[in-house]
Amino acid sequence: MALDLNGKSLLITGGTGSFGKQFVRTVFKLYPGVRRLIVFSRDELKQYEMSQEFPHSQYPAIRFFIGDVRDAQRLHRACEGVDIIIHAAALKQVPAAEYNPMECIKTNIFGAENVINAALDCGVKDVVALSTDKAAAPINLYGATKLCSDKLFVAANNMKGARDLRLSVVRYGNVIGSRGSVVPFFLQQRHTGVLPITHPDMTRFNISLEEGVDLVLYALEHSWGGEIFVPKIPSYKITEVARAIGPDCQQKIVGIRPGEKLHEEMITQTDALSTVELDRYYVILPTTSAGWKEEDFIKHFHGKRVAPDFHYDSANNSEWLSAEQIREEIRLHVDAGFEA
Repeated sequence: MALDLNGKSLLITGGTGSFGKQFVRTVFKLYPGVRRLIVFSRDELKQYEMSQEFPHSQYPAIRFFIGDVRDAQRLHRACEGVDIIIHAAALKQVPAAEYNPMECIKTNIFGAENVINAALDCGVKDVVALSTDKAAAPINLYGATKLCSDKLFVAANNMKGARDLRLSVVRYGNVIGSRGSVVPFFLQQRHTGVLPITHPDMTRFNISLEEGVDLVLYALEHSWGGEIFVPKIPSYKITEVARAIGPDCQQKIVGIRPGEKLHEEMITQTDALSTVELDRYYVILPTTSAGWKEEDFIKHFHGKRVAPDFHYDSANNSEWLSAEQIREEIRLHVDAGFEA
């Protein structure tokens, strides 16, 4: 049965972020009959600015709810009567997390636990939590907290009892043009004639906001509970991004920053033991019982197990973006007037 959000009540944490705004746009476009769409975040200015794009007079289903996922009581109140939670709130700046570790832990781990408890207590039917490639074999605190968050959401399927509730995770790479992406930084710096490159061999996965939203909607429609959904997406070299934005700029090597990997990984070789390949996605299945059998899942979705030595990182990808393709991605998703 196809996904239908008409008549449903949704809440998105971190709803004023890049993903949240695109998710709201998509839901209103595809499901104009949605009953409630609650934007839950802690920044009143961003909520005000977002309300200019989604005025209540035109979007009567929208609600702007100020709150922090650290505040369990406030989150619980916001989730009353909610059918679906999309958990996108996180502290995600790697250097800030290293300098303020407990703040990152409070939001990314304790906040995740608060979301889970609110879902259990309020009769929520589906939860999809956003993760990151940095959660696979993490080497920085941000990645470690997101790995903990992933584990919490997967394990929560074991404690739901008789509740009609499914919790799953989506894990993907860098969103082109989002906050934290190198693209806006390079666009700002290209007028100087010099673009700083951390390492000439550095690679990253690439996904658009629209593709990220599509992945969340896919998880909502197909999750049995406890899966981590990973999209098949292209990689790029950081030097190709620099060529795309500033083809005449000097590329200055500045060195890898603390907590940064040369290549990002989304599925480790250890994960391969419980990973299934579908047409557009990989799915890391839960290693503890979630109330259903792996073989039934594989048969239902016509999947196949990956090889025991399989791993999925941005360096061993089969699909790569050229500078020309990156330039077009920037035109489409970041700056319609961009010319290089």
